[in-house]
Amino acid sequence: METRALWLLLLVVALGSLGWADPYMGLSPSQCAVPAAERVDCGYPRVTKEQCQNRGCCFDNSIRNVPWCFKALQDTECTF
Repeated sequence: METRALWLLLLVVALGSLGWADPYMGLSPSQCAVPAAERVDCGYPRVTKEQCQNRGCCFDNSIRNVPWCFKALQDTECTF
């Protein structure tokens, strides 16, 4: 049983390191739900998904002619 748990843990870690576990690398999907017309460029020509996410930005290449690497929505909740 312990061997199975170890293999499962290794699989989860491996998938996470490949970027499969969290497509936004620390950003929530709602933070990256920026309408195409409102995207603010955060990358440079031919930036990869990994390079973009390492900059703390969102990456979505599903829409042509808009920035694929763009700034995330900021939290607007006030805390006192």
